Amino acid sequence: MRHSTLKRTKRAIPLAAAALLLPLALTGCGGAAEAGDGKHVTVTVGYQSKTINTVTAGTLLRSLGYFERELRAQGTRDGKTYKVDWQDYATGAPITARGSPLALKALGEVAGKVDIGSMGDFPLLINAARGKQLHAPTRLVSVTGYNLRGALNTIVTKPGSALRSLSDLRGKNVSSSVGSASDGTLVRALQRAGIDPEQGVHKLNQQPAVGASALQSGSADALSQFVAWPGLLAFQGKAQAFYDGGALGLPTFHGVTVRDAFAGQRPGVVKAFLAAQRDATRYVQRHPVDAAERVARATGLPAEVVYLCNGAGGIATFDPTLKPQLIAALKKDVPVLRAARLTGPVDVDSFVNDRYIKASYGSGYAKAVRSTAPPSADEVWLRGEDRTHSFADPAALLRFVAAHRGSVRAAYVADATTGSRWFADKAVWVRDGGRLLPFVTRATADAWTRKHAGARTVDYAAALEQAR
Repeated sequence: MRHSTLKRTKRAIPLAAAALLLPLALTGCGGAAEAGDGKHVTVTVGYQSKTINTVTAGTLLRSLGYFERELRAQGTRDGKTYKVDWQDYATGAPITARGSPLALKALGEVAGKVDIGSMGDFPLLINAARGKQLHAPTRLVSVTGYNLRGALNTIVTKPGSALRSLSDLRGKNVSSSVGSASDGTLVRALQRAGIDPEQGVHKLNQQPAVGASALQSGSADALSQFVAWPGLLAFQGKAQAFYDGGALGLPTFHGVTVRDAFAGQRPGVVKAFLAAQRDATRYVQRHPVDAAERVARATGLPAEVVYLCNGAGGIATFDPTLKPQLIAALKKDVPVLRAARLTGPVDVDSFVNDRYIKASYGSGYAKAVRSTAPPSADEVWLRGEDRTHSFADPAALLRFVAAHRGSVRAAYVADATTGSRWFADKAVWVRDGGRLLPFVTRATADAWTRKHAGARTVDYAAALEQAR
């Protein structure tokens, strides 16, 4: 019986994946979105509001009105009137055909609806393949948020789960969104643990919200997802981190795609979008708390969870440049997707078009593309304040939290080995001599204590007391 269940799951994945990725493919495939007599142009932007490391090309950008501002300036230059039609695919698109020829037919019929869109690295590649297949190629023109170690994706379990290491996942039900970057993290993590990602676990191909419900009901033993889901569930006390994607040491990111034909027809609009995205990026860098509050209001997510990812030193680094490390990561992703039969060959070099972002930066692009984020600082956000407090080490943060009991809105620490940011009160703490060290997961904490004689785990309350 167990063997037959595994076989059914394996056959079902490619079909369900098409349904999951259809909205993403639409976002990049787009089409002529021009209305009226040519003097009035509607630019359709597809985005995913709750995928919060895309906010500089979506949620935050929309709330700031920067793209509309740039289009007004463009209209002054070319005599046209521009309107932006924002389409939020976080709510999902109606999908009636799950991976059949009818699904591809539907994809072709709706191609032409979206001109500019943002999505994760794995969907970007599937999007590139779909666009080529439909003779509507798209190009990657910029990046929204990235993490060079892969910490944008996390595997979580229910609080108190007996699962301690990846080997414990053998034969378990694991929820994931097939074709997403978080599924790539799951696949790679299982492979490193010597587990066949198709036969070794019962993979449930589910949308993030469905997977979260499955975890709560017990029908899923673990959930592999991208931000903001793992942080949200941990913040709500509904999950604990099980595997930190940062342990892979492989970059993950989200990027902006533009339909090639649209860019050729409206290069000024693409330039306007990237100028607006750069301004939104500067805003999140200079006003991280206000940016988190804005995104929280627009999405309904807790601001504390948004700041975990988008804050100063957050899990995501916002930088629109097309860094070589990220392009190299895309090339490493292609074999993973092909092995899962989710795409054919993808020419990454032809998919990437850095012409527009280079023009936006001018002579400063070479320096910008070489820059990377500094290590994440430990931070505390107090209630009623519009700024955070930064600390040089975890012990200093713990002392500050202990002295401000009752007024701490959120405290953030960086994992001692991966550097991944997490909530201080959800972290696993280790006492090693005179040091108190935080870890995102029990597995990384256990690895530390095995290698350091005398080191032992302590709970958060004990860490606060010992830091005084």
